[in-house]
Amino acid sequence: MTELYALPDGWEWKTLGESFIVKDGTHDSPKYIKEGGYPLFTSKNLKDYGIDTDNFKLINEEDYQKINKRSKVDNGDLLFAMIGTIGNPTIVNFEPNFAIKNVALFKPKSVDNTIQFLKYYFNSNTVKNKMLNEAKGATQKFVGLTYLRAFPFPIIPLLEQQRIVSKLDNLFEKIDKSIALHQKNMDEADVFMGSVLNEKFEELDNNETVSLKAITTKIGSGSTPRGGQKAYKTEGISLIRSMNVHDNGFRIKGLAFIDDEQAKKLDNVTIKENDVLLNITGASVARCCIVDKNYLPARVNQHVSILRLKDEMIPSFLHYYLISPSVKSELLLSSSGGATREAITKSMLEEFQVPLISLKIQEKTVAYVEDISKKTEKIKQVQKEKMESLVALKASILDQAFRGKL
Repeated sequence: MTELYALPDGWEWKTLGESFIVKDGTHDSPKYIKEGGYPLFTSKNLKDYGIDTDNFKLINEEDYQKINKRSKVDNGDLLFAMIGTIGNPTIVNFEPNFAIKNVALFKPKSVDNTIQFLKYYFNSNTVKNKMLNEAKGATQKFVGLTYLRAFPFPIIPLLEQQRIVSKLDNLFEKIDKSIALHQKNMDEADVFMGSVLNEKFEELDNNETVSLKAITTKIGSGSTPRGGQKAYKTEGISLIRSMNVHDNGFRIKGLAFIDDEQAKKLDNVTIKENDVLLNITGASVARCCIVDKNYLPARVNQHVSILRLKDEMIPSFLHYYLISPSVKSELLLSSSGGATREAITKSMLEEFQVPLISLKIQEKTVAYVEDISKKTEKIKQVQKEKMESLVALKASILDQAFRGKL
C-alpha cells in the first residue's frame, strides 16, 4: 500500500477494504421494463448535490432481488461513482428501494469509522487527483472494486474523526451559503439582462414585421457523421453541436472535429462568419449565438440551425431579439395547448416574424444592449471568481483536515 502523505502521531494508514465493507452493483445488463419495477441507479445518478432520483430505468423484481443479494443499499450507506465522473460520494439519507450498477457501496465495518469522515476524504483533492490519474479507460475513465478496496485510508481515533467532521460541517455550511449568494447575484444579473432585452424590443412592437425566410439566404441544419462520437477526430474542421451554442456566446467545451471527407458530406451546412446559430432540438432548444470566427471552417449537426441573414438585418440584432425572454417563449410555445416544444422545425423558423426596422435603429439597439451586456457579464465574472475562490478554499480545508492540520 502506498501512503499518500505523512500522518500525525496516533494516525495510521490502512486500506478502504480493511476499514469498510466495499461492494459494487451488478456487472450484468438487466432487462429494463416500462412500469411496475424497481429503479436501477447508475453512476449517472450520483451528482455533486446528491442522488438524482428523477432519471432512471426500471428492472423487474427478480433482477432487483438478485442485485440486492450481492450489494443491498441501506439508509446511511455511501455510494461512489465508479465510471465516468468518478466520485460524487453520496450518503443515502432515506430508505432505499433501488439497485445499483457501476456504483461502489461502502458500509462501516465498525463504529470506529464514520461514513461522514469517508465522504469528506473522498472529496479531498489529493484523493480525487490520485484516483483520476490512476483510473483506467481511454474514452471513459473507471475504477474497479479491487482498486477501491486497496486504496489507502487514514485510520484516526473516533473522537478526532467526529471533531473533524463537526468542524468541516460548520465551515462548509458557511462557505456554501456564500457560494449560494454569489450564484444568486449571477442569476439576478441574467434576470436583469432579460428585462432589458424585453423592454428594448417591446419598444419595436408597433413596427412592421417580416418572416425570417424573407431576410435570410439560408436556414438549415446538418447531421452527425456516420459512426457518431466514435467518428470524431482530435483536430480538423469544427463540428458545432448544441452544447457549443449558448445565449451569452459560443462555448468551446465539447467542440467536436471532423476530417475533410466527413466535412465534404456536410458542405450544405458550411458555416460563414456572422452566421446566427440556433439550437432546434433537445433541452437546449432555442439557445442562440453568433458563430465564433476563430473556429471556422465549421459545420453544424442536426441539432443546430444556421440563420444566414441578408444585408437588411444585423446578425447581433437578430441574436439579441431571439434570446429576449418574451421572444424565446413565443418561439418555444406551440400554437395549440401552450405546450413547450422540444423541437423547432425549419418551416416554423421560416415563418417566424421579426421586426422590420431600419439599420440605423438596429445599430442603436445593438449598441445599447451590448453596453448593458458587457456590464452584466463583468458583474457575473466577479461573482464567478469569488465562487471559484470559495470552492478552492473548501479543497484547501479538506487537505489540511486529512493531514491533521485542522
